[in-house]
Amino acid sequence: MPLTPLVNWAQRHEDIYLRVELTDAQIIDVHVQENVLLFRAQGNGAKGQNEYEFSLEFLSPVKPEVKYKSTQRQSDAEMEIREKEEKKNKLKAVRHKEEGFVSLKTGYLFLYNLVQFLGFSWIFVNMTVRLFIFGEESLYDTFNSISDVMFFCQILASVEVLNAAFGVVKTGVVPTLIQVVGRNFILFIIFGSLEEMHHQPVVFFVFYLWSGIEIFRYPFYMLGCCNTEWENLTWLRYTIWIPLYPLGVLAEAVAVIQSIPIFNESKLFSIPLPKAIGTSINFSYVLYVYLVLMAMGLFINSRHLYKQRKKRFRTKKRKSN
Repeated sequence: MPLTPLVNWAQRHEDIYLRVELTDAQIIDVHVQENVLLFRAQGNGAKGQNEYEFSLEFLSPVKPEVKYKSTQRQSDAEMEIREKEEKKNKLKAVRHKEEGFVSLKTGYLFLYNLVQFLGFSWIFVNMTVRLFIFGEESLYDTFNSISDVMFFCQILASVEVLNAAFGVVKTGVVPTLIQVVGRNFILFIIFGSLEEMHHQPVVFFVFYLWSGIEIFRYPFYMLGCCNTEWENLTWLRYTIWIPLYPLGVLAEAVAVIQSIPIFNESKLFSIPLPKAIGTSINFSYVLYVYLVLMAMGLFINSRHLYKQRKKRFRTKKRKSN
């Protein structure tokens, strides 16, 4: 009757190692059936020269291939756990999909930031060149010359709210929403709907300040998509807003104030009330409320941008130390 040899066990990650204390082993038969290892051999074990065998049941299935070698002192066997290998393969597949998604997301973000950078660069350069060539006259013709591209860029900027909401980029939804809605309100309602505002110099200052911020913000994001950083650009992206953003909000407020008499006179966007009351709510009341909201938005966004700047340069300082 076959005897049972002394067996040592070891396991690391996906591999199982067995050492059978059997010297001068011959006619070795080792095979696996699902999660059971069967061993049979003749050799000199704890009870002398005999036939030895054992079966070992594992908690998880293992691969049927068994690597073993026999020496004068013992027989060594090595197996790989099938379940862990399958998990490993699944993990590789998931990782591969994630890498594909990351590549797609990176390409999308790079293309978006590139288009916005080109759009706002065109606006900034065009306005600067017109200012040098035509001087003060260019201030009164900004809307007719620039508005089409600005409309395109600001409509496209609405995507940034969705990017923040769905986690495509790691940024706050509220600050992004405040900026996009605020700019589009000025562009479409104050400037776009009132022909009298098209020739106001305030349009030049609003557009120039907006583009002055964005020509540094979008290339910074583009380099981020490539895991690249240019220190001067990083500093400008997190610093240029300090003077330009409040000035931009101030210019927007001036535009709103200038539009109030026009809305009062034209009754545009006024809310009609029942005939019994015999009047309507003028849109200018909405603009007064909007001025208050602008001040609140300036505070919220400035605080958000300041925290971003502080966090960014604190991290860079730690890395340098």
